[in-house]
Parts: sequence; structure tokens; C-alpha cells
Amino acid sequence: MAASKGTNTYNRQNWESADFPILCQTCLGDNPYIRMTKEKFGKECKICTRPFTIFRWCPGAKMRFKKTEVCQTCAKVKNVCQTCMLDLEYGLPVQVRDHALKIAESMPTSAVNREYFLQNQDTELEKGDGTGPGGALGKLPSHKHELLMKLARTTPYYKRNRPHICSFWVKGECKRGEECPYRHDKPTDPDDPLADQNIKDRYYGVNDPVAKKLLDRAKAMPALEAPEDKSITTLYIGGLGEGVTDQDVKNSFYAFGEIRSLNLVAKQGCAFVTFTKRSSAEEAVEKSFNKLVIRGNKVTLRWGKSQNKPIAGGSGGEKAAAGDDMGTMSLPGSLPPPLMENNFFGLQGNMPPGGFLGLPNSLPPSLPQAPAGAIPYPSQDPSRMGASSAPRY
Repeated sequence: MAASKGTNTYNRQNWESADFPILCQTCLGDNPYIRMTKEKFGKECKICTRPFTIFRWCPGAKMRFKKTEVCQTCAKVKNVCQTCMLDLEYGLPVQVRDHALKIAESMPTSAVNREYFLQNQDTELEKGDGTGPGGALGKLPSHKHELLMKLARTTPYYKRNRPHICSFWVKGECKRGEECPYRHDKPTDPDDPLADQNIKDRYYGVNDPVAKKLLDRAKAMPALEAPEDKSITTLYIGGLGEGVTDQDVKNSFYAFGEIRSLNLVAKQGCAFVTFTKRSSAEEAVEKSFNKLVIRGNKVTLRWGKSQNKPIAGGSGGEKAAAGDDMGTMSLPGSLPPPLMENNFFGLQGNMPPGGFLGLPNSLPPSLPQAPAGAIPYPSQDPSRMGASSAPRY
């Protein structure tokens, strides 16, 4: 007779056993030879309270040890890192992402409803490839947004992995000195909203002080103002990565209008794009400022400088006339008289006394005069230098 399954056996069916954690680049660290410790069913998830596999590692030198805090099912539902609870694609808090994409919270907070919801999510994730996000975020066809592109981090923020502040140093009692593994810095002001953070608020996207700070920054973010000179139609693109070609830059700007010229400076990682019309350049700035990404790198966008300079000899130093196209160059009112041919070699012409260079109008007496009918240069003599009158084939 087969033994009946106990309650503990049924509960273990929902426990998580993983081989590698779901982490962002910041939490993983910059060390390519990282070592992790793995403990199966080592701790309860701080969201769903189900046991899951714990991973612990050191992200780099002089950094604190980090570990996973939530299970992989909860991380996939929100598409967040198991350690920092930030979005895996943009590195932003869940509250900022949900606010930009207008996603309502769908995960229940009660124990029974949350367990039923996670079981359904596990079933849906098993049907797919298991790499995409779940929940309401997984149902969106594409979650690219202008606000997220402006606030997203393009490089890992390893400063977040620093050690905690040494409490003995704050009291003035730390005797370890430089050997102390903790940070000797001034602690955060307790009245600062950033000092009061917890994992559940960050995961559910409610009352997150970091998200509030980022949303306030987005409201106060300045826009790129267009220059007054209407002849400027050139845009500067900086921060280009290695391997970027002219075609990559052109693909990002050709939709805004006709491009007159494109100059890529690969060594400095920048490019200059000149449009035919000013309206095309303004549209490109409006739709690409602080949100343009070329080959995975977020680039900077600025207006070019005016190339119109004052003309020497003009009255008041006229500049190029402004226009929507290239513009026309205004010439000065008066020009100097045209140069006349000198009679230095017997040519007739009107020259000022002494010539333009202060030289006499005739040959110096010391120079030999060629006889009439003579060839002026020996190199033009057909009888010299092997010249022959016989035809060549």
C-alpha cells in the first residue's frame, strides 16, 4: 500500500529551487570571476513567504556581501531584480515604471489570494519560454516610454553596493581604522524621506521615496531650447559607442526630414547631422532629446553652432542671411579695382608706379635679354632631352 502524502509534501511542491538568480548588472557587480554560495530553501520570500533558494555573493572589492531577498516567481511577476527590487530593463523603481505605463497593481496582498495568484502565474510562465515578464507587464505589446527613456540609467551604479555605515565609528568607538569593513561616513539624516525605505513598498510601488524623487526630477527636467539663428540646422550627437556607423546614425534621424550631410567622428564618439530644413531639426530635437538610444547607448543631443562669420571688407561685417535653407551670402558694397597684367615680360597694362610689389616695371639691367625668336626655356627646345621629330607609335 502506497504511503499517503502529508501536508508538508504538498507545501513543498510550491517551493522554489533555482540554479542561478535573477539579478541586475549593478547587484551582480563588475567582477567577471564572481563566486556564489547557494542554499536550497534557505529562507522565506519577503513577499509571498514561500521558501526559496538563497544566493549570496560579493559584487566586488570593498563591497558588502549581497543576497537574494524574494523568490523568482515574485521577481518575474514584476520584472525586477531579486535583490534591489528595481526594474531589470530601466533600473528604475516599480512605482515610476507603473506610473509611466499606467499599470494598476494586480497582485493581491492577502495570504490566500496571493498564493492562488502566484500559482496561476507559475502556470502561465511555464507555458512560455520563462524569460519574459509576467503579470500585467507581460501583457503589454511594448513598454517603451519617453519618461522611462529619460530617467533610465545607461551604466551600472556600483556605488549602491558600498558597505553599510559603521555604527561604532558614528559613536566614536571604532578602533579598526582602515581595516574596518564598514563605511566611515556621516549617516543619513533621519528626517530625510530616503532614510525610511522597505522592500514591500518598493516591490508593490507605493509610498516609495526614491520613486517620488525621480518623478519630481522628471517634472523639473529642462528642455533643449532652439537657437535664435534660423540658419542653424545642425545637431550634435555625443556619447556614441564603438562600432557605430554612419548608417546607424542616419537610421535614427532620417524619419524627421531630408539630411543634407552627416559627419561621424569615430575617435571622439560623436557625429554632426545637418538637415535641409530647420523644421526637421526642431522635430528631431523634440522627439529625441534625452531619449535617443543608438546601439544600446543613450546619446546626448545638442544644437550645433553657427558657422556664419563676418566678411572682411564689408560695411559693418555682414553675415549670411538667415533662412530655412542654406541661406545666401551678402557681398560687401564696394570691391577693390581688378588687378591688371604687369608689363614685366613686355605685356601692356596699367600699373601703379613701382607696381603692386614696389618693383620696377621693366626688367633689371643685370638680367640677360633673350634674342628675338629664341625659345625662352631650354626645356621647350624639341632638339634637347632626347626629343625627336620622328613620329612614335
